[in-house]
This record gives sequence, C-alpha cells and structure tokens, in this order.
Amino acid sequence: MPEDQDQDRRPPQPRREIVTGVPRAARPRPPAHAPARSEISEQTTLGTTYVRALMRSQLRVGLSALAALALLVATLPLVFMLPGITAGPLVWGALGVAVYPVMWLVARWYVRRAERNEADFTGLVADRDG
Repeated sequence: MPEDQDQDRRPPQPRREIVTGVPRAARPRPPAHAPARSEISEQTTLGTTYVRALMRSQLRVGLSALAALALLVATLPLVFMLPGITAGPLVWGALGVAVYPVMWLVARWYVRRAERNEADFTGLVADRDG
C-alpha cells in the first residue's frame, strides 16, 4: 500500500488544453515603427519633419521658377537697349511671341517638379503593407 499513499500525495496533473486560433505565421505583424502617415496625422515631431521637408522642397522649386521668370523679364529691357533695336517689330515680336514659349517651359518644368516632389512624399508616407 505504500505505492497508493505516494499517488495520493502527488498533486493532480493539470488538465491539457488545446488552443485553437490563427497560426502565428498567418497573423499580421504590427509594423516595427509607426507608419509615416500616422506620424503626420498625430502631429509628432517626425511627422512635422516630413511635412516641413515637403514644404521646403516645394518652396525651393517655386523660388527657382520665380527666379527664372524674373531673369527672363529683367533681361528684356537690356535687350531692347542694344544699339540698332528700335521700337519696331522686333520689340513687339520679343514681347508678344518669344517670351511666352519660355514662360510655358518654365511653368511646365515647375509643375512636373512639384508633382515629382509630391509623388516622392506620397511614396515615403504610403503604407507598404497595404
């Protein structure tokens, strides 16, 4: 009977439970860092840095386009002061015809560069998981 007494003194074995659920590999993992979009919407320091970088790049492009247009307009009086140029058809041709294609090219460059800046920013901010 000593064996029966040893069995009575042992603590009862815990009941085995079977856990069912989604396997760990199939569960979506939380990102290692907060996505940039949430950084911006929560107005954290990092989000503010992202937005300021976009604003700086857009300002740089805008000031470059403005400088190009100012250079274009500022050089016109110098061109008209050249000897031999009178207030005739050459001046009107420069003012009415030659200036507009250059302005259109500067404007087109500005729009493309601004869109590229925004696309780069969107690529930086977009969630890569979904």
